Amino acid sequence: MQSIVLLMWLALCTEQDIRERQIANFLTLGVAACALVWLFVTGHSWIGAEASDAGWALAIVMLLTLPGYMLGRFGADDVKLMGALALATSPQYVLGTFIGAGVSVVLWLLTRRRLWTLLNPKVKKRLQALTEQMGDKQAFVPYVLTGFLLTAVWIQ
Repeated sequence: MQSIVLLMWLALCTEQDIRERQIANFLTLGVAACALVWLFVTGHSWIGAEASDAGWALAIVMLLTLPGYMLGRFGADDVKLMGALALATSPQYVLGTFIGAGVSVVLWLLTRRRLWTLLNPKVKKRLQALTEQMGDKQAFVPYVLTGFLLTAVWIQ
Protein backbone atom coordinates (compact mmCIF):
# COMPACT_ATOMS: atom_id res chain seq x y z
CA MET A 1 0.00 0.00 0.00
CA GLN A 2 2.78 2.42 0.92
CA SER A 3 4.52 1.71 -2.38
CA ILE A 4 1.35 2.61 -4.27
CA VAL A 5 1.19 6.02 -2.59
CA LEU A 6 4.83 6.66 -3.47
CA LEU A 7 4.22 5.48 -7.05
CA MET A 8 1.30 7.91 -7.38
CA TRP A 9 3.48 10.74 -6.03
CA LEU A 10 6.27 9.86 -8.45
CA ALA A 11 3.73 9.70 -11.31
CA LEU A 12 2.58 13.25 -10.47
CA CYS A 13 6.19 14.43 -10.34
CA THR A 14 6.93 12.63 -13.62
CA GLU A 15 4.06 14.32 -15.40
CA GLN A 16 5.15 17.74 -14.17
CA ASP A 17 8.80 17.08 -14.99
CA ILE A 18 7.93 16.03 -18.54
CA ARG A 19 5.71 19.06 -19.12
CA GLU A 20 7.73 21.79 -17.40
CA ARG A 21 11.17 20.27 -16.73
CA GLN A 22 10.78 21.24 -13.09
CA ILE A 23 8.84 19.98 -10.10
CA ALA A 24 6.84 22.16 -7.74
CA ASN A 25 8.34 22.53 -4.29
CA PHE A 26 5.10 21.46 -2.62
CA LEU A 27 5.48 18.07 -4.31
CA THR A 28 9.08 17.55 -3.23
CA LEU A 29 9.46 19.50 0.00
CA GLY A 30 5.89 18.71 1.05
CA VAL A 31 6.49 14.98 0.81
CA ALA A 32 9.89 15.37 2.49
CA ALA A 33 8.25 17.24 5.39
CA CYS A 34 5.50 14.62 5.69
CA ALA A 35 8.08 11.81 5.62
CA LEU A 36 10.13 13.58 8.30
CA VAL A 37 7.08 14.06 10.54
CA TRP A 38 6.17 10.39 9.99
CA LEU A 39 9.74 9.41 10.98
CA PHE A 40 9.60 11.43 14.21
CA VAL A 41 6.10 10.29 15.19
CA THR A 42 6.36 6.57 14.40
CA GLY A 43 10.10 5.91 14.55
CA HIS A 44 10.19 4.33 11.11
CA SER A 45 9.93 5.42 7.49
CA TRP A 46 6.74 5.36 5.43
CA ILE A 47 7.80 2.09 3.83
CA GLY A 48 8.51 0.55 7.27
CA ALA A 49 12.31 0.84 7.59
CA GLU A 50 13.99 2.00 10.78
CA ALA A 51 14.58 5.74 11.15
CA SER A 52 18.34 5.18 11.00
CA ASP A 53 17.90 3.42 7.65
CA ALA A 54 16.03 6.44 6.31
CA GLY A 55 18.93 8.59 7.49
CA TRP A 56 21.39 6.35 5.68
CA ALA A 57 19.21 6.48 2.58
CA LEU A 58 19.31 10.28 2.71
CA ALA A 59 23.11 10.20 3.07
CA ILE A 60 23.35 7.90 0.03
CA VAL A 61 21.13 10.24 -1.98
CA MET A 62 23.26 13.24 -1.09
CA LEU A 63 26.45 11.38 -2.01
CA LEU A 64 25.02 10.33 -5.37
CA THR A 65 23.13 13.49 -6.39
CA LEU A 66 25.04 16.48 -5.04
CA PRO A 67 28.10 15.95 -7.28
CA GLY A 68 25.78 15.75 -10.29
CA TYR A 69 23.99 18.89 -9.15
CA MET A 70 27.29 20.75 -8.76
CA LEU A 71 28.34 19.66 -12.26
CA GLY A 72 24.99 20.74 -13.72
CA ARG A 73 23.80 17.21 -14.55
CA PHE A 74 21.00 17.13 -11.94
CA GLY A 75 18.54 19.87 -11.17
CA ALA A 76 17.73 20.97 -7.64
CA ASP A 77 14.29 19.43 -8.09
CA ASP A 78 15.83 16.03 -8.76
CA VAL A 79 17.95 16.25 -5.60
CA LYS A 80 14.93 17.30 -3.50
CA LEU A 81 12.78 14.53 -4.98
CA MET A 82 15.39 11.87 -4.27
CA GLY A 83 15.87 13.26 -0.74
CA ALA A 84 12.13 13.02 -0.08
CA LEU A 85 12.11 9.49 -1.49
CA ALA A 86 15.01 8.58 0.81
CA LEU A 87 13.20 9.88 3.91
CA ALA A 88 10.14 7.82 2.98
CA THR A 89 11.95 4.57 2.15
CA SER A 90 15.25 2.80 2.89
CA PRO A 91 18.75 2.41 1.45
CA GLN A 92 17.62 -0.67 -0.51
CA TYR A 93 14.86 1.29 -2.23
CA VAL A 94 17.15 4.25 -2.93
CA LEU A 95 19.95 2.15 -4.41
CA GLY A 96 17.47 0.03 -6.34
CA THR A 97 15.79 3.16 -7.69
CA PHE A 98 19.13 4.59 -8.85
CA ILE A 99 20.11 1.30 -10.49
CA GLY A 100 16.68 0.90 -12.08
CA ALA A 101 16.75 4.49 -13.34
CA GLY A 102 20.17 3.88 -14.88
CA VAL A 103 19.00 0.69 -16.56
CA SER A 104 15.88 2.40 -17.90
CA VAL A 105 17.96 5.29 -19.30
CA VAL A 106 20.20 2.82 -21.12
CA LEU A 107 17.20 0.86 -22.42
CA TRP A 108 15.54 4.07 -23.60
CA LEU A 109 18.68 5.19 -25.41
CA LEU A 110 19.01 1.80 -27.12
CA THR A 111 15.35 1.40 -28.11
CA ARG A 112 13.95 4.91 -28.52
CA ARG A 113 14.15 4.94 -32.32
CA ARG A 114 12.31 1.63 -32.59
CA LEU A 115 9.72 2.64 -29.98
CA TRP A 116 9.20 6.01 -31.68
CA THR A 117 7.97 4.27 -34.84
CA LEU A 118 5.37 2.34 -32.80
CA LEU A 119 3.83 5.40 -31.13
CA ASN A 120 0.44 6.81 -32.02
CA PRO A 121 0.77 9.89 -34.33
CA LYS A 122 -1.10 12.11 -31.83
CA VAL A 123 1.27 11.09 -29.04
CA LYS A 124 4.27 11.72 -31.32
CA LYS A 125 3.02 15.19 -32.18
CA ARG A 126 2.49 16.05 -28.49
CA LEU A 127 5.90 14.73 -27.47
CA GLN A 128 7.61 16.62 -30.31
CA ALA A 129 5.92 19.85 -29.21
CA LEU A 130 7.07 19.28 -25.63
CA THR A 131 10.66 18.57 -26.73
CA GLU A 132 10.81 21.68 -28.88
CA GLN A 133 9.60 23.82 -25.97
CA MET A 134 12.13 22.41 -23.51
CA GLY A 135 15.24 22.25 -25.66
CA ASP A 136 18.08 20.04 -24.42
CA LYS A 137 16.85 19.61 -20.84
CA GLN A 138 16.20 15.94 -20.15
CA ALA A 139 13.53 14.88 -17.65
CA PHE A 140 15.03 12.61 -14.97
CA VAL A 141 11.95 11.73 -12.92
CA PRO A 142 10.39 9.34 -15.48
CA TYR A 143 13.46 7.16 -15.08
CA VAL A 144 13.22 7.46 -11.29
CA LEU A 145 9.60 6.30 -11.49
CA THR A 146 10.62 3.32 -13.60
CA GLY A 147 13.50 2.52 -11.24
CA PHE A 148 11.26 2.74 -8.18
CA LEU A 149 8.63 0.54 -9.81
CA LEU A 150 11.23 -2.10 -10.68
CA THR A 151 12.65 -1.90 -7.14
CA ALA A 152 9.23 -2.19 -5.49
CA VAL A 153 8.43 -5.26 -7.58
CA TRP A 154 11.86 -6.75 -6.83
CA ILE A 155 11.73 -6.16 -3.05
CA GLN A 156 8.13 -7.23 -2.55
